[in-house]
Amino acid sequence: MELRCEGCAGCCVDWRPLAPEAAGSDRTGSRPPLDDAYDLVPLARDEIAGFLDDGLGDVLVPRLFEPAEGDDAVRIDGVAVAAAGGRPVFAVGLRKPPKPVAPIGTDEHRWLDACVFLDPTTLQCRIHGDDRYPRTCSTYPAHSLELDAETECERVEAAGGGDRLLDYAIPDDTPPLPFGPRAAGATVFAYPDPDDLDGVIDRLRAERLTSDDRARFVGAAVGSSPGSLSVDRDRMAEARARARDADSWAGRAIRGWNERTAGDGDLVGLDPDDRERLVRELEDDPGAPKTPGWE
Repeated sequence: MELRCEGCAGCCVDWRPLAPEAAGSDRTGSRPPLDDAYDLVPLARDEIAGFLDDGLGDVLVPRLFEPAEGDDAVRIDGVAVAAAGGRPVFAVGLRKPPKPVAPIGTDEHRWLDACVFLDPTTLQCRIHGDDRYPRTCSTYPAHSLELDAETECERVEAAGGGDRLLDYAIPDDTPPLPFGPRAAGATVFAYPDPDDLDGVIDRLRAERLTSDDRARFVGAAVGSSPGSLSVDRDRMAEARARARDADSWAGRAIRGWNERTAGDGDLVGLDPDDRERLVRELEDDPGAPKTPGWE
C-alpha cells in the first residue's frame, strides 16, 4: 500500500466531534465494545509485554465487549459482558487522551481524543518505526480493505483532505485479523477472576478506570499464552504489579492533558506559541521521543 499521511492523523484521532456521521463506524462487529474509545488499536500479547518492559504499562487500557447472540456471558455491575468459560474476554489497546490537534488540514485546533503517542504539533507518531510501533498501525488500512470497510484514509479524502490512499493493494505479509480464529491468547484474552471486577465495568463506561483497574487486565494479558485462554498466575501477578507501578512520560502526559482539556471538539483557544509550549511541557521535556519529519 502507498499512503500520504502528512498533515492527516485521521487514524490517530477521534473523528466524531468533527464528523458526527463517523459515530458507530468503528463498531460494526457483532460484539460492540463497552467503552467509548474510537478506533482503539488492539495489541498482541508480545506487544503488551514489550510496552511493559519499557516502563510504559501506564499507556495500556482494556476493552471488554457486549455479548453477541449465542455468546457465553457474565454479569458485572449489572452489565452482560462477553465471556468464554465464564470469564470475561477482553483486548488491550493504547490510551487516547484529549490533545490540542488540527488534523486533516483543518485550520483550527480542537480538543480531540488522540493516540497517546501522537505528537500534536507535527501530527506524527512518536514511536513510528521503532520496536514498539504496533503491527496494527504499521499495516493499516490493510485489514479494513480486506473487510471492504471504509478506511480513515477514505474518510479524510471525502472530507476534502486530498488524496491519502494512493494504492489499494493489500500486502502479502499482512498479519492475521486481530480478532480472527487465532486470536485466543494472542490479542483476545480471558480475565480469570470475574468476581474481582466489581465496579470496574461502571468505571470503564464512565471513563474513570484506575491504574489498578488497567493493571489487572495488562497482567492477565501478559500471563496468557498464544492459542489458549488460560492464564499463568505468577506471570500475571508480576506483570500486574509492574503495570500498576509504571510512571512513564506518556502516562504523566495523559494526566496532564486530562487536567487541561475542555469539552470534546471544543476550540483550544491558545495561540501557536502557547500550544507548542504546552506540548514541550507535557511531552517533549519529560522524555517523549522526537518525531522523524516527513520525507
